[in-house]
Amino acid sequence: MLSLAALFLSAFGAATLLPLQSEAVLVGLLLREPQAWALLLLVATLGNVLGSLVNWLLGRAIEQLRDKRWFPFSASQLQRAQQRYQRWGQWSLLLSWMPVIGDPLTLIAGIMREPFWRFLLLVTLAKGGRYIVVALITLGWFHSG
Repeated sequence: MLSLAALFLSAFGAATLLPLQSEAVLVGLLLREPQAWALLLLVATLGNVLGSLVNWLLGRAIEQLRDKRWFPFSASQLQRAQQRYQRWGQWSLLLSWMPVIGDPLTLIAGIMREPFWRFLLLVTLAKGGRYIVVALITLGWFHSG
């Protein structure tokens, strides 16, 4: 149970703007308990999607804070990010699994008022898909028969 909590927390944290990574935790648990692959994928995906949801919610609230002195983004940075999102739109959320650009994409989706259900569907597909690929590689390379 403790290992599932660690996986959830690492996946959650990795999906926020914190510089964390969850794939190593997933791989370690898959190697230790390959029969639990479905539960591990579910926990990792749930944590990662919920972390992305935090970014989306922050994005929804960020517009009200943009004029504060402590706000971490300049008006031009925010405008540039919004223009990029408008160019690629909702489909850019399929890249939310990628390092460096994925987490800011989920924040920008909130700023752009991406509808919740569309956000949830696209991000779940992207992040769950990434974990499935990691599991297939891990279990195929290290547990082939």
